[in-house]
Amino acid sequence: MANKGTIFLDEIGDMAMPLQSRLLRVLQENEFERVGGTKSIRTELRVIAASNKPLEKEVAEGRFREDLFYRLDVFPILIPPLRERREDIMPLSRHFTSIFSKEMNKREPSISQDVEKILLNHEWKGNVRELKNVIERAIILCDEETLMPDHFNINRMAHDRIVLDAPLHEVAESAVRSAEKTRIENALKETHGNKSRAAEILKVSYKTLLNKIKEYGIS
Repeated sequence: MANKGTIFLDEIGDMAMPLQSRLLRVLQENEFERVGGTKSIRTELRVIAASNKPLEKEVAEGRFREDLFYRLDVFPILIPPLRERREDIMPLSRHFTSIFSKEMNKREPSISQDVEKILLNHEWKGNVRELKNVIERAIILCDEETLMPDHFNINRMAHDRIVLDAPLHEVAESAVRSAEKTRIENALKETHGNKSRAAEILKVSYKTLLNKIKEYGIS
């Protein structure tokens, strides 16, 4: 089916040696045999391969064929890990949020500032794939209009690092927001969800309470 088309081989650095030999033959001779077949089939295709391992090192250590490496290394494109291009994190996050919201027939939520800080400060050792999985899980858990830290399962140290590394005024702001959200949630529990009564207890207007509930994504 890939004849006269393009085939993408992901994580090619993990390919077993016997398969590397077969792939090399396809690239060199433009032919292959089907599994169990004896007739050679001609093919013309373009191969795009990706690897999260440095293939030069894999070649030097005998885990990747040198001849196959040079066959593939026609036009290399080096993509830095996500942690080295943090300007891409939020555009990708919004992209995945949109995709998964549509797939799950949910209204697309916004991303809170607290979540944005967590995403921007996380190490993302699993790169874009890890970010994609994290966003998908958050969309599954989110039934509100805004993605909040509670929807994420990123290591708690990510949030702690934000607070520890932040300027003093940001630490204070984070503490105030956390305390404010907790106080509102407790007031709503105390009044069994009666927002008018909760506003009286909190000594704020009904409109202010509604805005805070929306801001913090409190259900």
